[in-house]
This record gives sequence, structure tokens and C-alpha cells, in this order.
Amino acid sequence: MFSSALKSFASNIQGSYDVSKQPIAASGVWRIFDAKKKSTGSDVSVFVFDRKSLDANASGFGARSSGSSLRKVHDEVIERLKREASNLARLRHPSVLQLVEPMEETRSGGLMFATEPVTASLATLLAEKDDQERHGGVGGRSSRFVVEEADGTRRRRDVEMDELEIQKGLLQVAKGLEFLHESAKLVHGNLTPNAIYVNAKSDWKISGLAFAGPPDNAEGHQSLPPLSLSEALYHDPRLPRTVQLNLDYTSPDFVLDSNISVSHDVYSLGLITVALYNSPHDSPLQTNGNQQSYKKIFGSSSTTPSPGNRFGSSRELPTELMETLPRLLSRRPAQRITARDFQTSAYFNNTLVNAIRFMEELPTKTPNEKAQFMRMFKTNMNRFPSSVLGKKVLGVMLDELKDKDLLSLVLQNIFQIVKTIPSGRRAFSERVIPQLREVFLTKSTHQERDPGKEAGLVILLENAELITKNCSAKEFKDNILPIVHVAMESPTHSLVDRALTTLPSILPVLDFSTVKHDLFPVVASVFSKTNSLGIKISGLDALGVLCGAPMSNLEDQSDDFSGVIEEKKANKEVVTALDKYTVQEKVVPLLKGIKTKEPAVMMAALKVFQRVGAVADTDFLALEVLPTMWSFSLGPLLDLQQFKEFMDLIKKFSSRIEREQTRKLQELSSNAAKSPPANGWNSVNSPGLANGSSNGQEAVEQSFEQLVLGRQSQSNDVMGRKNNGWPSSPNQPTPTFGWSSMSPTATNQTSTSNPPAPTSRSITPDASINIFPSLQPSNAASRNTNLSSSPWSAASKPLSPPPNSQRSTSNPSLATLSSLSSNTTTSTGFSIPPPPSSNANWKPPNSWGTQNALSTPLNPTSPVPATSQGVSMGGISQRPQYGTGLGGNQSFGTAPPQTESAQRQQQQQQRQQQQPQKSGLDKYQSLL
Repeated sequence: MFSSALKSFASNIQGSYDVSKQPIAASGVWRIFDAKKKSTGSDVSVFVFDRKSLDANASGFGARSSGSSLRKVHDEVIERLKREASNLARLRHPSVLQLVEPMEETRSGGLMFATEPVTASLATLLAEKDDQERHGGVGGRSSRFVVEEADGTRRRRDVEMDELEIQKGLLQVAKGLEFLHESAKLVHGNLTPNAIYVNAKSDWKISGLAFAGPPDNAEGHQSLPPLSLSEALYHDPRLPRTVQLNLDYTSPDFVLDSNISVSHDVYSLGLITVALYNSPHDSPLQTNGNQQSYKKIFGSSSTTPSPGNRFGSSRELPTELMETLPRLLSRRPAQRITARDFQTSAYFNNTLVNAIRFMEELPTKTPNEKAQFMRMFKTNMNRFPSSVLGKKVLGVMLDELKDKDLLSLVLQNIFQIVKTIPSGRRAFSERVIPQLREVFLTKSTHQERDPGKEAGLVILLENAELITKNCSAKEFKDNILPIVHVAMESPTHSLVDRALTTLPSILPVLDFSTVKHDLFPVVASVFSKTNSLGIKISGLDALGVLCGAPMSNLEDQSDDFSGVIEEKKANKEVVTALDKYTVQEKVVPLLKGIKTKEPAVMMAALKVFQRVGAVADTDFLALEVLPTMWSFSLGPLLDLQQFKEFMDLIKKFSSRIEREQTRKLQELSSNAAKSPPANGWNSVNSPGLANGSSNGQEAVEQSFEQLVLGRQSQSNDVMGRKNNGWPSSPNQPTPTFGWSSMSPTATNQTSTSNPPAPTSRSITPDASINIFPSLQPSNAASRNTNLSSSPWSAASKPLSPPPNSQRSTSNPSLATLSSLSSNTTTSTGFSIPPPPSSNANWKPPNSWGTQNALSTPLNPTSPVPATSQGVSMGGISQRPQYGTGLGGNQSFGTAPPQTESAQRQQQQQQRQQQQPQKSGLDKYQSLL
């Protein structure tokens, strides 16, 4: 609608203002749009008239009227509208609508001008009031308008109409009429609800000066031509009624007496007053634009507005108003009061109206009167309706912020109003914040201290919590936080102290980045640079809050499980504003830098340490925090109780450090016990394997052996034995390990016919072992002879492990003992073949290879050769054993006769078997 109306407009208003797309209200032929000036951002209202709106009323009369005559009438209407805007530009008064941009005309005949921001006309508000009362009576739904901002956003604007609002508005209209009658020497001529506008401050403004002109008895040169009553009273049905004189609010002076005087406007004001209390809110004169109907009303005393018929009102009128209306609606102009006298009538004789009147005259009052009014107004604020407080009083208070001497008093009233009115959040964001920025963030030309500004800052900081509740986080960060920084950097100690105490209130609306990069550096700078003991303590309290100090002390409250305490705790959460890195790397160094040993500072620092302990690591507490706390606790000025508090916290931290370190070490020990050893050979001596494993674990190891060695599963066990424990074939002897200790089961083989098979842990073979050649007997006959005829082959008991030291000549040598134990097939030791040599014709030595046995040293770490004929045991490839000498030399000749030393050795082994089994080095006790 607006775009089509302004397509042909090439105006300064369009280029200089951002105009909303939808109108907020309509007043007669004018549509009112909100707009904002691009250069300054100031708000205005743009009145737009489209000539096509006149053609809509004339369409029904096109056949009976010529086009030329209709065009002439339209031109007269346009000239009348232009006169209205030009009269506004000529008149300047607080009760007259202020013109901001003059009237502009386009080629299509449209008109446009800009004024101060207005909400709607009084006629629109009365229509909204009627609609409200029809839907729910006087206390029905709220009347409101949908307002669209210049950026496209839409919001609802509440409209109120209470007793005080009516009194205040009528008082302002009377002031405007006084100005027109006494100063401008003009008669308004068409004072109706459509000619009165309500601005954003809820002030009533006079407009609609299209029929304004001088009175009949005017003297001297007049700026406006006199009004022609014959033309003004003629009602043309081809034109909208809003562009013609409204007979419903016209005095009998015009219609019956043809007299133009200022008393005419007073009579119109009386009819408007009755319409404000009437239901519906219409004039008591209903003429429908017909003069005959008008004359008929005044031809009868019953229909003429008078005290007898309550001046045509359908409702009871206030008593004070009933005393004043007879002097407003008198039939004779000489009996009517003036606009000035109306302002002093009993109708306006009450405290609230007088307070508003005083506020309107506030710029003319002395500083002492202003200060006294501001102090008293706070105690009487609850007597004012919220609509008046939000629209009228708040605007007056904001205007007085320019007075630095009254800054603190005015701010107290402003914050109280924001707290009281329902739309306080919107009012604070839209109206209060811009004024606060202008007052506190504007740099002054002189560098001297401003006591008035500092007093205002104190009031602002005291209401920090109220501010956070009535603005968004972004608005607080951009507009209020810089003001807090100004207070913290002030040279006045009381102001800095007050600013530091506001942190619990402002932290909930600030994000982490803002606190860390914008707020904390300022607090740290104030704390480190100040020489004031009080600010030092307040700075420590602020640091404690930043580190996560609770917002309120809830520990002293008892919980009776009623749910009340839990709700309070939920609302008073601990806010940790800083991260662990900042606490450890920035806050703790500030605490270390404290030089004073005053008890108050030390105890404030103790609270910070308590919060640091809840955030920092135990290592940091042990290395950085505890030494500093010990240093503070030994301060010479601390008393016994203060020292105990330090010691309690030190003990608490120390206990925490002890628990954490103990837990870490226990976890490391348990992990080391659960993890497999780095050297697989140590698994042979593990307790679990020495005592035998379970059948399930042994089966898993057998399956793994068959998988890695590529053997088929057999019915025999992994040792190649049958149920009797002996090898199933001569080619699969039991292997022995040279570096292994005696198996406990091997020592019982002489007395047990079915000894248990030894168990060992799986060891992955080394591929490099394949380089050793396999050992073969010199001939099969000698092998069988040795195995069958030698008394050594009957030995089924392994010898004890040899000692590391040499025996005397009467005892068997180490090589001899090894040779004697080599014929056992169930020993846990095994021989290592010699490494491959260049001699391809190498053969095993004779049966008495004593020299070779003695010349080859025992090497437990030598690699074990893996051959195709070996028997898998525990993942290690083993050779068939036909008689093994120490060092890997094998004998295939005739077995030597059993000597006396050998018999003595067997007896010694039998005695050892009767003794309890020993493990470790204790097993070698018999050889030592």
C-alpha cells in the first residue's frame, strides 16, 4: 500500500528517512507511518495523503457531477490540507504537533510531511477503547496496535486510557488552545478527536488546522485569511467527511449564530471531554453532517447538552467535571470560561495532575525545587498509573539526565519506573540505554573529576541486577559493560569498590570470551595497581567470583526436604567464569604477588585459594599453591583462628593430593600386573604356569601351537604322550631346557609310574633358529643297543640342577652330573646343539665325549634350533633326545658302567624327593 502510494514521489523524505512498509494508524485521509532518519537515527512519523482516496467517495456521484467541478472540489481539499501542514510549520508549542519536514507535493498530487513520532490520533484510541469494552467491559482485553519498525520487525504497542491519562491530555489540549487564542490570535475552528494526536510520550498534541483562522474581532494584520463559514458548513457528499467541518463537535456559534470566536474552541473542548467518558466514545451531538439535524438538537432543551441530561453522556461523569462542564458547554459564548480558566478548574485540582503539571514545567524550576521534587516523587510513585509512568514520567526523567547535579536522583526514579511498569524491559532497551551511553560514555573536554557523574555511576552499579534482567546479553556487553569499566578505572575508591561488587550480578549475562578477554584483565589491573586496602580486598572477592565463588551463601540454610531449598539452590548456582588455564596461569600469580600481610587481605586470599583448589590440578596445587599458602599462613599478624583456617585448607589440599597420587600409583601397579611381560622367557617361572594351568587355557595354547606349527590335531596331548606320561614313540622324546629350573613334577618320576606332564607358556620360535642342523644318531643299531642295554636308560628320575661352583675331586664334576642327567626323558632341561660349522663331516663324539662336554660351556641364552623332527612343547621346537651331554654333545655309543659316584648321586636325589619341594634358588641348596 505504501509502495504504491509513493511510487511517483521523488521527495526529500524518501531519500533521508527509512519509512516502514505498513502504516501504524490512520487519521482522516492521512496514513501515518513510522520512520527513522538515516543520518541521525531519530524517529519521526510520516503523514501520507493519496489523491486517489478522494475519487473513491466521488465514484457514486459521477453521473450527476461533471468532471471539471469534481476536480475543482478536489483541488480545494488539497489546498486545505496544504494549509494544515503550513500552519503546523508556523506554530511552535509543546501542545501543538511539531513539524519536522515540510509538506511535499508530487506530480501525481500526493502529499507528504513528517512530524514528531506519534502513536495515533485520539479518534483511533477512542475507537480502540470501544472495541475493548465491547469484548470484555472496562477491564477487558488490552488495547494495542501492531507497529512495524523500519527494519521490518513488528511489535505490539499498548494503548491505555485511564482517568489520569484523560486529565493529563485535556490539560495539555487546554494549554495548546491557550497558546492559539492568546499568542497566535487564531481560532482552531475544527477541534475534534481526529485533530488531536498522542505522541510516544503520551502527550496530546493539537493538529488539524485546516479551518484555522482569526476571530471576527481580530485587530491588526493577520497571517491567515478569515474563515468562510458558508463554505465550511456546507457538506459535500462527494468528499470524505474527515476533510470537512465536523458538525458533531461544532458550537452553535458557527451553525446558529454565524459567529467566529475563541469560545467556539472551548465549546468543542467540552464536547470532546464528554465523549471521553461516554459509551460509545462519541460526541453527544449526532448530526451526520446535516445542519438541520444540528438545529433540531438545539431546538429542544432535552437534547441540548446540559446538567439535566448529564450533557448527553450515557455514563456518570466525575463530580469535579460536572462542576466544570456547565461553564464549557454554555449556549452563550460570554458565559463560557477561557482555556486558561479551564486549567485551574476543580477538575484538575488533585495531586497527580499537579505533579504532572510540575514535571511539564520542570525546565523553569530552580535546582533546589527540582531536587526536592525528585526526592519526593520516588515515595509517591506508586500512586501513578503504570501507563503514565512509562509514557509521560519516564520521558520527563530521561530529559533531566542532562543535569549532572540531579543525575543520581533522576536515575533512582528511572530504575524504579523500569521496575514498576509492565513494559519495563522494552522501555529500558529502547529509551534508557541510549541515554545512559550518552551520559556516561561521552568523553568530557576537561579531565577533572565530576562528582555528579560519579554519583550517578554509583546508582547505576547498585541497580546492576535490575539492568541485567531488562536487557539482552548483547545489549549489556555493548552498552553497559563499558560503563562498568569506566567505574572500575575511576580514581575514586568508593566507585571502584562498588564496581567490583557488581560481578555476581553481571556474570550470568556475559559469555566466557567476554569475561576472559574483556572483564578479567580490567579486574586484574585494578587489583595489581591499587594501594587501597579496601580495593585490594574487593579485588580478591572479585577474583573469587571469577574463579567460581557461589552467588549466595546457601550452606547455612537447612533443608527440610520440602523442596524450597532445592529451588533456591537451583537459582543460585555456582558460576565458574574462568577456565582452568586462566586460573592457574593468571589468577595464582596475582595471589603470589601480594606483598601485604594484613589479616583481612590474607583471609580474602584464602577464599580465592579455596576456589582455585576446586579448579586446579593436584600437581599444580602441590607445586604452586601449597607453598604460597604456607607463606601466607605464617604471616605474623594472623591470629590463632585465622591460622587454623589456613591449616584446614592446607590439610584438605594435602589429603586430596595424597589420594590422587595414591590412586595413580595403584592404577599403574594394576595395569603392570595385568599387562603381559616384555620378555616372554620369564613366563616359564610364573606362579600360574608352575602350578599348572586350567584345561581351557591349555586347550587354547594347544590350538595356537597347531596353528603356528602347521600340525594336524591328534588324540595325544601336546607333549606327544599317552595317558602314561611317556612319549608315544622313540622319535618324540620329552624335551629338556638347559636354562630351565627343575620341574617339581620331574622329581617325583622315580616314585610315580605316571608322572604329570610339565607345562610351560607358549613362546614364539625365532626364525633364525632354523640355521642349526638337525642331529641324527650315528647308526640305528647302536642307538637301540644303548637304549635297551644301558642301565642309564632305566633311570626315570632327573638329577638335581648342577651348582655353579666346582666340586672336589671326590665328587662328580659338573660335566659328569650333566651326563648322568642326560638320559632322563622327562627332565625340564634340554641340550643346545652346537652352532653350524664349516666341517660338513662333523659327527657326534663317542659315548664318552667327556672332553667335548667339558669344552662346551653352558649358554642359557643360546638360540634353540628348530627342526622338522622336533616335538612342539610350549611353542618351542625341540629335538628327539637319545642321550644328551652338557653343552649339546650327544652320545650314541655304549653306555658307561654305573660307578660308585653315580650310585651315590641317585641316593642323594632320592633323599631330595622325600624333602618338601623348593622353588627358586632354594632348589640348589643340596649342591651348595
